[in-house]
Amino acid sequence: MTTLTPPTAPTLGLGCWAIGGPFSAGGNPVGWGEVDDATSTRAIHTALDHGIRLFDTAQAYGTGHSESVLGAALKSHPDVAVVTKVGLAIDPDAKTITSEMTDPAAILNSLEGSFARLGRDHIDVVLLHLNALPVIEATPIFDMLDTLFLSGRIGGYGWSTDFPDRAGVFADRPGFVAVEHAMNVFFAAQHMVPAVEAADLIGFVRSPLAMGILGGRYDASAEFASNDVRSSNQSWNGHFADGRVAPDRLAALDAVREILTSGGRTLAQGALAWLWARSPNALPIPGFRTPQQVTDLAGALAVGPLTSAQMSEIETLLARPPEGPPQER
Repeated sequence: MTTLTPPTAPTLGLGCWAIGGPFSAGGNPVGWGEVDDATSTRAIHTALDHGIRLFDTAQAYGTGHSESVLGAALKSHPDVAVVTKVGLAIDPDAKTITSEMTDPAAILNSLEGSFARLGRDHIDVVLLHLNALPVIEATPIFDMLDTLFLSGRIGGYGWSTDFPDRAGVFADRPGFVAVEHAMNVFFAAQHMVPAVEAADLIGFVRSPLAMGILGGRYDASAEFASNDVRSSNQSWNGHFADGRVAPDRLAALDAVREILTSGGRTLAQGALAWLWARSPNALPIPGFRTPQQVTDLAGALAVGPLTSAQMSEIETLLARPPEGPPQER
């Protein structure tokens, strides 16, 4: 059993969306294409070898498959923290998300599936996966999660949301410990960072590598498979267009590449270093597929955050415009 609190030093977890394999929602691909479970398992074990002790997954990822792979890989590691998410109804046979789930009793029942797939009788953090759900509809869900927290079945709970008003509304509850939100070099989360810090929450950072772009593997010629979420024009994803990396993202990356790779960092390590410098509450959870990727990501811990001068220079080079009103990301 692990007690999670806001980080006091650069800390890294890993996100398990990509290892869930293909799945869909509303007829659109929302997975990351084909996956090899044996490779995923080796990657998880590599993370453990590098001292990583937190993994973020969800019922939705691969409609349960991500939880199953992670649970099997961590079978002999009950000390490792696991975060999962609830609120999306899944059909594992059809590999699709069928609807939003807002009834607390239904969500409680769905959590039994998570406990079983993860092979655990305790989950460290449970997040609500419904980004824009109105607070009035979310309240009964968090009341239910609070009961699980008080009984000791979960270590805490929170919300995966990009709306700052939702970040703090439940922060006075002892069990509400985290908010998961998008942030990366291209998107500074100007609304969310102050809200997370003001409430003294863990800020799990999703999309810290902008869905792989900041790993440096893709250029203008890259084209993603039809069952990869990056090939669909999702309204919340501005990093890609028609299955290719958006040109403005490639231009921005070229502008800051030298700074991100300073100090012997790889590009991915520099992207994580930017996040640690952006907020002390930030706990990045980059996705992964292979042991090699995990080793690269873990190496960021040895070099730590960028300097304040480097952060200022990046802002000058990017000439970052206002983000506008909060929206799902």
